[in-house]
Amino acid sequence: MTTNISECINAILLKERELPVTALTEEIRSLVQRWHHERWTEAKKCKTRLTPSLDPASDTMYTVLDGDKNGVVDLQAKTCSCIQFQLEQLPCSHAMIAIRHSKRDVYDFCFEYYNLSTWKATYAGVVYPLPHQGDWVVSNEVRDIKVLPPDIRSVSR
Repeated sequence: MTTNISECINAILLKERELPVTALTEEIRSLVQRWHHERWTEAKKCKTRLTPSLDPASDTMYTVLDGDKNGVVDLQAKTCSCIQFQLEQLPCSHAMIAIRHSKRDVYDFCFEYYNLSTWKATYAGVVYPLPHQGDWVVSNEVRDIKVLPPDIRSVSR
């Protein structure tokens, strides 16, 4: 398991990392464009108010006893003593029970970045393809710049 996004990208681009910087950049742009299009296509098909990876439930302001770990839910503050509501910014199981009991809509307690409209807006833009490198218009000023790798020492792990 990787610990950050750069490690994930490095693992995906193992072979491409050996390419010249312009070719590597094009591979990364192409990868992002492909990912973007896949998620845009997926978002277009979605018919629910929340992204499909969510399992909607309910919550309000109550003490909820669940046998394992009781939860104190504050629907107005969108919090629960189990902390899951605050961390995921989606109703936890305690909050879902409270929402159901109060006959309120669970979607009102999901933060807006989980809404379908937000998801679609995220992928509404376009990752534009680049023309062939031979067709690029590059000024002499930029062309004369020498880009060198950073001067760092390798640290063994």
